[in-house]
Amino acid sequence: MSYSCPLCHAPLTRSGNSYLCPQRHQFDQAKEGYVNLLPVQHKRSRDPGDSAEMMQARRAFLDAGHYQPLRDAVSAKLNAIKPEHLLDIGCGEGYYTHAFAAVAKETWGLDVSKTAVRYGAKRYPQVNFCVASSQRLPFDDVSMDAVIRIYAPCNPAELKRVVKPGGWVITVTPGPRHLLEMKGLIYNEVQLHAPHSEVIDGFTLQSHEALAYPMQLSGDEAVTLLQMTPFAWRAKPEVWETLKQSERFDCQTDFAIHAWQREND
Repeated sequence: MSYSCPLCHAPLTRSGNSYLCPQRHQFDQAKEGYVNLLPVQHKRSRDPGDSAEMMQARRAFLDAGHYQPLRDAVSAKLNAIKPEHLLDIGCGEGYYTHAFAAVAKETWGLDVSKTAVRYGAKRYPQVNFCVASSQRLPFDDVSMDAVIRIYAPCNPAELKRVVKPGGWVITVTPGPRHLLEMKGLIYNEVQLHAPHSEVIDGFTLQSHEALAYPMQLSGDEAVTLLQMTPFAWRAKPEVWETLKQSERFDCQTDFAIHAWQREND
């Protein structure tokens, strides 16, 4: 299985280190092994995604194993499904993706950040990495047995298009009490995450489970974790300083894992 053209959506054929469609749109494979399928006109900024410094900090945080229970839980679901073709949307540098690749016959990782994908492709050659938009997935219709979305946005119509009937979408979203202690440093009144209410057209929710456990972080790890959150921009300078000076910061995780099965048309 190959990619489809992000411009005209025709199948791409590989020729040497390039991918071409019948309309002669061409996309080159980088020396690291990934393919850039994000045309300039589809970019929302010059260099979408996180900075190199942010990615290095996230890499250290994830490699320390703080989110390994989440990776193991999703891997267990995939072991039960046993997909042949698997796509991880918003894969970043491939921390989760490479573990999923041990389950699937062939695995793709997609992210809008070229810097993250470049690093992932160098580190995990067993994964097919591409720079692309999740709003128009560069894959053929009914080509995936399973798609993973960990905190990643995606066009629901695209999920319906690319997932085979009977295939799966596994999503991970914050549970009600996720990072409650960290939010308590930022907000005067902490609001719990709203209960899950997503509906994906063409899919039936087959299972829902919560995964929660405590984390004990160093000050630097707590700062990195805050940088990874969508509420980091609300944190005042004194919050950053408090975390940085902490010898230990105790924080709870709370993840919601949903498994959706594609209905037959």
